[in-house]
Amino acid sequence: MQTLIFLLLVFLIVIFSILLYIKNKHSRLHKLNSGVCPTCEATTRTFYDENTKTTFKSEAITAKVLRNGGCSGVNDIEYNCKECGLKEVYSQV
Repeated sequence: MQTLIFLLLVFLIVIFSILLYIKNKHSRLHKLNSGVCPTCEATTRTFYDENTKTTFKSEAITAKVLRNGGCSGVNDIEYNCKECGLKEVYSQV
């Protein structure tokens, strides 16, 4: 009986840890897509030049397509942070 309870608890812990991992991965991807670094919280900076009346933007996150999957394939996209040097690769449809 104790073995069954122990196995049930271990099974539930494994399931919840997998779900937590997937949730963290998706939240990091959502932050990267919105232009915010998930580790250092760097965002897009906006500068305004008084002399020329021009607004400049400095993006914190750059995205680069590593492998294009074609019409129905999956794209591998690499995200780089200019502030902290974070480099992550995600697959997106």
